[in-house]
Amino acid sequence: MQTSQRVVYFNGRFVPEREARLSIYDSALNFGDMAFEVTRTFHRQPFLLREHLGRLFHSLAAMRIDPLLTVDELEQITHDTLAHNLPSESEQVDWNIIHNVSRGPAAGFHDAFSADELRSSVLVSCYPLVRKMAALATAYDTGLDLVTVAQHALPHELLDSSIKNRSRWHYQLANLQAREQASGSWAVLFDPDGYLTESTSANVFLVYDGVLLTPEPRNLLPGITRGLVLALAPKLRVACRETNLTADDIARADELFLTSTSVGLIHARSFAGRPVGDGRIGPLTRRVREAFERQVGLDFAAQARAYALKAAGK
Repeated sequence: MQTSQRVVYFNGRFVPEREARLSIYDSALNFGDMAFEVTRTFHRQPFLLREHLGRLFHSLAAMRIDPLLTVDELEQITHDTLAHNLPSESEQVDWNIIHNVSRGPAAGFHDAFSADELRSSVLVSCYPLVRKMAALATAYDTGLDLVTVAQHALPHELLDSSIKNRSRWHYQLANLQAREQASGSWAVLFDPDGYLTESTSANVFLVYDGVLLTPEPRNLLPGITRGLVLALAPKLRVACRETNLTADDIARADELFLTSTSVGLIHARSFAGRPVGDGRIGPLTRRVREAFERQVGLDFAAQARAYALKAAGK
């Protein structure tokens, strides 16, 4: 197996990817006490990086973690980390950029560390999008299968849903429950009141009678790409509302799609085992996706197909 040439920014220095290690006593391992963000590049340029960093610093403030860096400093570190890694792949390859920031050593283990190690842990890494996008090459054309699961979204009053953190076991359990229902399906979560929130790594939109609908940002993480779609809607003269949505509302939807920074926009062909419309991408969803693709200068499906060939060694 070829050894990775990638490097990771870790607390002030660049280290080989395989050597980037958190202590077994880090607060991230002991409590899931870590904020994070994931963005991607388009044509090797970071996508809405400042917006992602703004959300990261919001999460850090809410978690009372001091990264010992300003937003400007972390933005520059991000560009430097990407620049270090770009030569390891061809110019056709785009990247995920991952920020992880923990509190550092957990309080009960401070005597295992030197004084200068008793600080937050800041990691910035880059990973090629090839395999992630390749796995979705078919889905961009045929759509995703969405299912409901037993796991609920966490109510905002229990945990502020705007904090993007690594304590995500409820998302993982939802993923496992979805796979038990149907291989390759994606979970959608509802809050305890029965209202739709999000998928485990994407926001949800539906179309009903020509209106674009998406859940209120009460018990969900408002995605950066979700915000982009909300901004595009009026430019396309598409009526759009944030509102409470039930499973019955989704079952009546004419179109249904997911958005996330890494994968962009993918339509759903089914929900809970029943087709959405005729199963194909709907006209309004197509308009939104094409507008999104024009803005970032990329055809998601074409990139995914090219990456599938690359992953297969063709």
